[in-house]
Amino acid sequence: MSILVVFFGGYKASKTDMKLWLDSARKQRDDVKFEACPYPDIEGYSDAAAVAGFKKQVGFDVVIKIIEGSGADTLFIVGHSSGCAIANETNSLIKEDKYHITLIDLDGFAPSPDQKKKSTVEAWSADGDSGKKHSLWWASSKKISHAIHATNKYSLHFSLVNKAATDDITSLSLDDLKKGYAGCIANLDWLPPKK
Repeated sequence: MSILVVFFGGYKASKTDMKLWLDSARKQRDDVKFEACPYPDIEGYSDAAAVAGFKKQVGFDVVIKIIEGSGADTLFIVGHSSGCAIANETNSLIKEDKYHITLIDLDGFAPSPDQKKKSTVEAWSADGDSGKKHSLWWASSKKISHAIHATNKYSLHFSLVNKAATDDITSLSLDDLKKGYAGCIANLDWLPPKK
């Protein structure tokens, strides 16, 4: 069994952010192939804007070719925040049934009912301060990642991709978004343990 993870960063996640995440993920799990895509260089963060921007700037066909060329039989399509819309759309475009697919939405847009029929779907939120604080898009029915260094809703939002996220992240301002991947320790709580 070979595993491919395709990760889509959220609003304003840059190529540098994706490199930090990839480097950490690859150090943690040498048994998994990882790819990561930055958020398109657009101002919008709605699901429609995210999908349209990614389609125009990168193209879903590029990601599908990576998936098809990977040789993987197990696929994790992961999105964070607004990147969940891109992950959801990627999942909906995979035609072949040869993959065991798990769609992971990290504190962002929920998948459509059609995607739920096609794949295993997991929606994650984060909590901190012994469960007293919750991430930005908290829902108690989701799977929960327990943060170590984060306690406010914005830092908890980023703790889903970066276990080193701290309470220095206090908003979704551009300055704070740049702190989201600082000292990145990729949060891979959603990935099954290495065999």
